[in-house]
Amino acid sequence: MKTVYADNAATTKLSDTAFEAMLPFLKEEYGNPSSLYTMGQKAEEALFAARETIAGVLNCDSKEITFTSGGSEADNQAILTAATLGEKKGKKHIVSSAFEHHAVLHTLEKLEKQGFEVTLLPVHSDGFVRPDELKNVIREDTALVTIMYANNEIGTVQPIAELGAICRERGVLFHTDAVQAAGHLPIDVQAQNIDLLSISAHKFHGPKGVGALYARKGIPLYTLIEGGAQERGKRAGTQNVAGIAGMAAALKEANEQLEQTNRKVKAMRDRLAEGLSKIPHSKINGDLHRGLAGTLNMCFEGIEGESLLLLLDDRGISASSGSACTSGSLDPSHVLLALGLPHEVAHGSLRISLCEYNTEQEIEHILKHVPEVVAYLRSMSPVWKDLEEGKKQYVIQ
Repeated sequence: MKTVYADNAATTKLSDTAFEAMLPFLKEEYGNPSSLYTMGQKAEEALFAARETIAGVLNCDSKEITFTSGGSEADNQAILTAATLGEKKGKKHIVSSAFEHHAVLHTLEKLEKQGFEVTLLPVHSDGFVRPDELKNVIREDTALVTIMYANNEIGTVQPIAELGAICRERGVLFHTDAVQAAGHLPIDVQAQNIDLLSISAHKFHGPKGVGALYARKGIPLYTLIEGGAQERGKRAGTQNVAGIAGMAAALKEANEQLEQTNRKVKAMRDRLAEGLSKIPHSKINGDLHRGLAGTLNMCFEGIEGESLLLLLDDRGISASSGSACTSGSLDPSHVLLALGLPHEVAHGSLRISLCEYNTEQEIEHILKHVPEVVAYLRSMSPVWKDLEEGKKQYVIQ
């Protein structure tokens, strides 16, 4: 069997639709969209069309869409925008959650060094922020609340509309990192009271290196990249026209096929969850009923996640033990630690993230090999031996 790709939360295969949308702007209509001649204007028209398409999916005005290099840049620009606006009004308090993507957490750490105060809400063992707890921490000097739409490691989907309504009522800007949600969940920035929202094309079968930031009309964006007047002067640099065209095409297609895709992917995910849960002393992290259809995160006591990934790779399975941005690190996932898991258990995690291109045969391949690899690693583990002999107590019962 060819490699089973089960790491779609990290990146996805480029769809044929996105590829076809990109081709003309790579080979034929490659003009600079800032140029006045015909080829440049055709590129500018492509940007306009892509902006309209993305705005249609998010239910906003096309002028509220700014193109970026991806989700990390969009997160940075959104947070620094709100911080700059808040500082002008004497508001230097920001609320977020303990299991945000590092694009958010590291930006907040940077702001703390500049005198901002950051409150990180707990996400509890089920992986959710509690709206009542948000109500209790918003203050008169709160400039921003930034809570991710869906978690990149455990897949839990936050009550965004409710969180947004609290912020709207209190006059606080609300940003959501929707990188894992866009193309996988319906999004309506109006109905969900969202002021700022980040997306990234390569999470929904678009190309890498391109994303978008929605900013509600009336919010003057912080200029992250100085230079030319592109993106209404708020994001300098010649736009990646081909990438943007591919992003718009991929998002439109994903949105049109949401229901059928999620139905198929959820069935495969549930089959995996049922089968892998039979492994002794294993647990599912998060909540499958209130999570992304294709994400399954599990811990297996007594093993190291890195060894698990390498041995699965030998058997033709590509998966993850945490977020892609920290996959080279030996530290346990900050997301799993935020759920209250001890270090030794969080180390033995496996994230499987599926998409519509996965097959039933691939699911059976995973179900065959994961238990075998877990058993093999446990057979060599002194920690597992101590657990079996009763010298240590199992954390996962």
